[in-house]
Amino acid sequence: MAGHTTNPDRRIVMATGNAGKVREFRAILGGHGWELLTPAEAGVEIPPVVETGRSYVENAISKAVAIARASGLPAIADDSGIEVDALDGRPGPLSARFGGARCQTDAERTALLLQMLEGVPTARRGARFRAVIALARPGNRAVVREGVLEGRIALAPRGADGFGYDPIFELPDGRTTAEIGEEKHLISHRARALHAMAGALDRLR
Repeated sequence: MAGHTTNPDRRIVMATGNAGKVREFRAILGGHGWELLTPAEAGVEIPPVVETGRSYVENAISKAVAIARASGLPAIADDSGIEVDALDGRPGPLSARFGGARCQTDAERTALLLQMLEGVPTARRGARFRAVIALARPGNRAVVREGVLEGRIALAPRGADGFGYDPIFELPDGRTTAEIGEEKHLISHRARALHAMAGALDRLR
């Protein structure tokens, strides 16, 4: 397991069941001396958390605190989304639930977003990925870090890597975040937030 250590005091639970996020967390934080556990590996279920959609910060803290309480271990969580200028910043914190019940998959959500931008020229397709990472310890105040990646919405999906909105998020060099492979762990919104959180993790250790 990436980030494995034999020290039981260096375990952190990732408050997510998303396989893509688990890979990113381990790829980015695995070298900081922590054993990064999924909730299943920690022997806990992800408690039901109502994501209000009001802010990334509230949602990330709620998830991290819930897992920290359930597991008795430090927990790390993220809330992230895509903000499209032509849609007044939507879907934002509601990105994972964009389209409601009629959009159950990443492909359906990206298709809906492209449909809403049909006819919008490239110059007006500006967008950004935003991620907020929260680190919570039982009985302690949560620590929060943020990362942002600027780009635009592509005209059509491209690339086989990544997840979520990666195939339609185009970087200034023309590649989508589903086309950049391991480079994503260096430049993505979540990578930037996690790298910013690394200092807090080192102090916690």
